[in-house]
Amino acid sequence: MAENDTRAGKPVMKPWIAGIHAYVPGKSTGADGRRLTKLSANENPLGCSAAALAALARDHAPAEYPDPDASALRAALGREHGIDPARIVCGTGSDELLNLAAQGFAGPGDEVLFSRYSFAVYDIAARRCGATPVEVGDADFGADVDAMLAAVTDRTRVVFLANPNNPTGTYLPRSEIGRLHAGLPTDVLFVLDQAYAEYLEPEEADGGFALAANAANVLVTRTFSKIYGLAGQRIGWATGAPELIDVLNRIRGPFNVTAGGQRAAIAAVNDHGFVTRSREANREERKRFTQAIEALGNHGLRAVPSKANFVLVLFEGALQAETALKAIAEAGYAVRHLPGQGLPQALRITIGTASQMDDIAGVLQRLCGNAA
Repeated sequence: MAENDTRAGKPVMKPWIAGIHAYVPGKSTGADGRRLTKLSANENPLGCSAAALAALARDHAPAEYPDPDASALRAALGREHGIDPARIVCGTGSDELLNLAAQGFAGPGDEVLFSRYSFAVYDIAARRCGATPVEVGDADFGADVDAMLAAVTDRTRVVFLANPNNPTGTYLPRSEIGRLHAGLPTDVLFVLDQAYAEYLEPEEADGGFALAANAANVLVTRTFSKIYGLAGQRIGWATGAPELIDVLNRIRGPFNVTAGGQRAAIAAVNDHGFVTRSREANREERKRFTQAIEALGNHGLRAVPSKANFVLVLFEGALQAETALKAIAEAGYAVRHLPGQGLPQALRITIGTASQMDDIAGVLQRLCGNAA
């Protein structure tokens, strides 16, 4: 090596990669390694559709690549939602598509905006492409449209919004989604992450699909990991203007959705009964669990109003979140503690079966009784 060669003797990561803290999934084991009932990853306690399971079990040719364009799945999604399949792209979960949205439209020197207490992947997606993540102040654990619009600068290229929001369960109605979009410059990509949209009642739809159909700067993402119960298959999709879909198709993985996953997703989309049962069961158990938390309000517990399949429980009294986390684990359950997202005083608890939620509520009731 020449004397004036200043290159390092080993590969050096880009500085923006060094700022990434790897995504931490929900735990499924206790500190002692014991397997716990997992209420930490917002999975569907009903599993998935029997039709989807049957589709996964069908014979296929494992040596052959899957359809790289997921044509049949895009056609099924188009029929279900009244969308031109040419305006749909499928991904390895919606996570891939969220990362591609940032990568396709932002880079070093650009800014990517998102609300405080929102999906951890947004920060990772921004840093991954060298952009600067900009976290905007919240309004009682939900997105603040005025604050987000005030944070937009000439460097803003992408705005992420989850609706309903993860990990808080908060929700913006159609009017607020429309106001946020209307206030953004037309050259800013608005990514509306609807991972939990199927848990909304039909009249609560936030109008994202209409925006994506009529605006050149709106991308709506969805997933099969939540209400459809296919998290293990990693299937997501997005819709938007043809120019946006073209960008994502240029940079996505060429065979990014497995053949079995495509078959299962088609079956899941067509099983409306399973989706309805899942939404109704979640609504009922979420209501009961929220009421149980509200009954402990004099002990400092508060449930953030949720439209998703989880509840964020705040511990604002003598009982600490860490104490509750440990007791819940001792009872055999894993829930989500999120100090890394600025929520050390909270636990995100997935809505499970009636008996599971009664168990969790019972643990909290006993703890509050002991703290009295």
